[in-house]
Amino acid sequence: MAILMKTAPHTLDEWLAHCERLHPKNIDMGLERVKTVAQRMGLRFACPVITVAGTNGKGSTCAMLESILLQAGYRTGVYTSPHLVRFEERLRLRGEPVDAAGLAAAFAAVEKARCQNGAEVSLTYFEFSTLAILDVMARSALDVAILEVGLGGRLDAVNLIDPDCAVITSVDLDHMEFLGADRESIGREKAGIMRTGRPVVVSDPMPPASVLDHATGIDADLWRSGVDFHVTGDKQQWSWAASSAKGGRRYSGLAYPALRGANQLLNAAGVLAALTALRERLPVTAQAVRNGLAFVDLPGRFQIIPGQPTLVLDVAHNPHSVAALTANLDAMGYYPITHAVFGAMADKDLIPMLDKIKPLIDKWYFTDLLTPRATSGAGLLDQWQAHAPRRGTSASAWPNPGQALQAAIDAAGPTDRIVVFGSFYTVGGILKDGVPRLHARHMPNI
Repeated sequence: MAILMKTAPHTLDEWLAHCERLHPKNIDMGLERVKTVAQRMGLRFACPVITVAGTNGKGSTCAMLESILLQAGYRTGVYTSPHLVRFEERLRLRGEPVDAAGLAAAFAAVEKARCQNGAEVSLTYFEFSTLAILDVMARSALDVAILEVGLGGRLDAVNLIDPDCAVITSVDLDHMEFLGADRESIGREKAGIMRTGRPVVVSDPMPPASVLDHATGIDADLWRSGVDFHVTGDKQQWSWAASSAKGGRRYSGLAYPALRGANQLLNAAGVLAALTALRERLPVTAQAVRNGLAFVDLPGRFQIIPGQPTLVLDVAHNPHSVAALTANLDAMGYYPITHAVFGAMADKDLIPMLDKIKPLIDKWYFTDLLTPRATSGAGLLDQWQAHAPRRGTSASAWPNPGQALQAAIDAAGPTDRIVVFGSFYTVGGILKDGVPRLHARHMPNI
């Protein structure tokens, strides 16, 4: 039965509210329903498609691909999720967020196809919005489309589009209730974005056997880190080279990517492998590679904001990404006190995350988030207290990320460090009014 509305949605916000009412679940794994609506819409791409899956590093990989291809003069479209502040961030056309009005028109096209001839198809919020975004991309005269998988790969809505090149970043434990209880099961789901005879880049240096076995089983063109492409470097620069079997292409004397963090070199290496695999269709110059890596920008990925105290924003929200954040924080040097603002979804493996980073954190500010899927700040505080907190540390709970950050600012000295991490909602709650510039309470506001 169709959803009855007093008036049809018109604005993007109205369409998003409509999508939230259509399906009883946030996540409903499967492609049949979304494929049915896509076929009714006649959805197809006329340009090369790069699809990126992985536990962590997907957004950074998409951003580096986009930056290099923009520098090479291509008309790019990039779909990533979730967003930090505004839904329009999920689709960038030629480097800019999509216009809300144009996106609303695409939502209307999806609704028309969804209810075609009275044969209504139930779609989740993610499936409906993905179809709308893909529709805009397909009609935007793009030279290349870059699609980030939302969850897993095999049954994710973006996988209804056949990629010309697949990229699999890190594979680790997350969303285990949907993807499986171990890396092999999760890797098998992510491997579902591969296609026979087409390149797949595996930038994880130690991928599960399931990923490699699937590539071999379907006869994909496998590009494996440390086997088919290699990275060398020192503190000043790095170089990348493909094996002779993959053409032997080289990039030497590269500056490190503008995105901070040691893990970004693995992502950048995978990006160069993908571009090399597609060089016949999307040739790029060495200068485009250099400029693209130098100018790439992605908020919320080990984003360091200078000030007094220093502010670090990171959407690390699973044990693997929190381990990377911990290593990156440790490499920053000495800070007298590190304060942490943290909020997380209820389905996250909280204790392993806290265990990895707690040696660095002196004061915790746990926060509620603006979604019913989140654990409350009080609930996070209770779990922290029950799990042997480090001696000399303190913690408190706050109703939203902004108030939690303000409490940290009020308690911090000018040489301290404040880390905001966890869910996209945590970092987004800080960025919603712009990038904050911190001044410790006893510092003049110049």
